[in-house]
Amino acid sequence: MARPREFDRTEALQKATKVFWDKGYAATSTDHLLKEMNIGRQSLYNAFGDKRKLYLEALESYQDTTVAGHVRRLTDAESPLEGIRQLLAGIAPEDDELRSLGCLGVGSVSEFGPADPELARLRDRTNRILGEEVSTRIRAAQALGEIDESVDVADATGFVLLTMTGLQVSARAGADVASMRRQADFAVDRLAARS
Repeated sequence: MARPREFDRTEALQKATKVFWDKGYAATSTDHLLKEMNIGRQSLYNAFGDKRKLYLEALESYQDTTVAGHVRRLTDAESPLEGIRQLLAGIAPEDDELRSLGCLGVGSVSEFGPADPELARLRDRTNRILGEEVSTRIRAAQALGEIDESVDVADATGFVLLTMTGLQVSARAGADVASMRRQADFAVDRLAARS
């Protein structure tokens, strides 16, 4: 009996993620995944299970990486308000191809809605982590007078997360970097305390 071909699991997962990110779950065939991942059908099943399990793993890996990048942009700036600006501006990468993909997580919500409990769990975990970080920065901005203390932290956090989603959908729809960054600036300027 022939031994299954060895392959780099991490690299194969990254390739699968790119396919799902580009096409969505329903439009991605197992054959297309096999071709892009450069593995055989049995290797796919042995390493990842089925297409759905592969999708869940790809989405979770994508979200972990993406949230880490969001949090880094949010917290790297000394000014909390500037951190929020960097968070939103980072939704618009310079790379046209990358920007046009939008967000795999937002695509998942658009494709499946709230009905799938496993996807809802991943979405809720991501929203909780990012929401807590945004709330922390909003409170810090209030303490520094960058955001008025009368602004409700939960409402402002929701506004930032909603703006992120809107920017990600705009990216998928073909928005250019300049217009996306103008919208990010507009949103942050709405949060800024009036002098």
